[in-house]
Amino acid sequence: MIYKKDVNFPYPLLTNTSTSYDSSDFIFEVELQENARSYHFIINYEISSDFITRLLVRGQAQLVLVIQSKDNKFYKLLPTQKSVEIAKSRISLSKRTTIQLHLLSKEEISFAENGDLNEFYNLFRDEIVVPKNSILGFSNIVVFEGSMAKPLELFEKKLDPELRSDIKIELGSETIIIHYKHENLQFNDLPMSNRLNNPLIYMGLQKALHRFIIIHGEGEEFVDLQEIDVPSDELDLKLYNLMRKKAIQELSIDTIDEVIYAISDRIMERYMNAVRGLSVSGS
Repeated sequence: MIYKKDVNFPYPLLTNTSTSYDSSDFIFEVELQENARSYHFIINYEISSDFITRLLVRGQAQLVLVIQSKDNKFYKLLPTQKSVEIAKSRISLSKRTTIQLHLLSKEEISFAENGDLNEFYNLFRDEIVVPKNSILGFSNIVVFEGSMAKPLELFEKKLDPELRSDIKIELGSETIIIHYKHENLQFNDLPMSNRLNNPLIYMGLQKALHRFIIIHGEGEEFVDLQEIDVPSDELDLKLYNLMRKKAIQELSIDTIDEVIYAISDRIMERYMNAVRGLSVSGS
């Protein structure tokens, strides 16, 4: 099955919204290639837990690719496997197809040496034992045909010479887009490029979080992140995951600045490094 929400287990799970681990990244990306006979899924993932990574290296844990379309398909991955080839006769893909990575235990796992858990578990982590063939964690969901194809990217930039103003900030389906009228306005090559781009990052986050409150606040000026359903909108899902990772429980009009400060520690670095290339608007 595909896990779309946090689920209750009698032991800590590694998920992107988990508060059980100090750092809970389980980020999954997949690229699809195909020929006349088969689909080729190229898999990339990021796991922040050293404990879980050791389990995979030792063969004590197993990664499983889950593809949900008309039914569920499960494909066990070898420790270094980065791709899966599936005959088209065995699977049917559509816009409703969802893909996820699961972590399964291949033997009984003691959490006594799991130093990645938060301090809440310090007193009793020696007592935590996960049975064989149990789930240890699950990644974000990738929706077929590009949706959530880049879960690491919150911002992107585009060059649009037709802009009326020099810079425009737009909320896209998956990212916050900063449009520049001229290439030199991106400040890429200047020594103070981070400082010059920071106000744009701030304005983009402020706009996105304000919309988040409007959509999920049910008429109120705040959102209780512990009570709402996990957002289906890709951009809101990224913001939700960022806030949950920082243990933010409530977002309000009055606390937007505090939330931006809390979640923006890695956003600027990713913006400046991962999106260097120009993309002309509409191309």
